[in-house]
Order: sequence, then structure tokens, then C-alpha cells
Amino acid sequence: QVVLVESGGGSVQAGGSLRLSCAASGFTFRLRSVGWYRQAPGKQREFVATITSDGVTNYADSVKGRFTISRDNAKSTLYLQMNSLEPEDTGIYYCNRIPSYNSWGQGTQVTVSS
Repeated sequence: QVVLVESGGGSVQAGGSLRLSCAASGFTFRLRSVGWYRQAPGKQREFVATITSDGVTNYADSVKGRFTISRDNAKSTLYLQMNSLEPEDTGIYYCNRIPSYNSWGQGTQVTVSS
């Protein structure tokens, strides 16, 4: 049973920062690539960033240079440091393993005001 619990969201002004966390269980976290995804109102869920088991990262063009994905294998926890936030970053943020599990957690809400 894969369980993914996202936390750390909130409301910030444009230019602000947030740090999201994802506590994972039900699979061998250290051996899997994992990633962050987000869904804005009225839009499809989209890829944000991924990190492999050996620490290789990949980012969506829209967040490159502003967001940093990282992982703590000892804690089976994934992080997303978000800086220079923009209103377009508003949405619900989710984490998942890669290949993705067929169920998603509740996510954590990020709201960025202009």
C-alpha cells in the first residue's frame, strides 16, 4: 500500500518562498525516481520536477532556476524548495514515484498572490 502525504503549502505573495515535503511509504523509496506534479484550477495535472535514485534532477521549463527538488532517503521524504514564486505557480502540489502509482494523495495547496 503506497502512501504519499504532502505538506508545507500555504499562501504567499509573488516573490516569496515555500518548502514542500512529501512523506512516502509502501515502496523502497531509495531505489525509485520520485517527482512533484501540480494542478491549477481548470487545468490538467502537470510535471514540475523529478529526481532519480542517484540524485539526477529534471525540471519543467516554467520552474527551472526557481525550484529545487531534493530527497532524504533515510527519512523516505521528498522536498521541493520554491523560490521567486509567481501567481502562475498557484495550484495543488502532489508527489509520486516513477513510474507513478495509480492513486494520488490529497496534495498541498499553494496560493501565490500578485
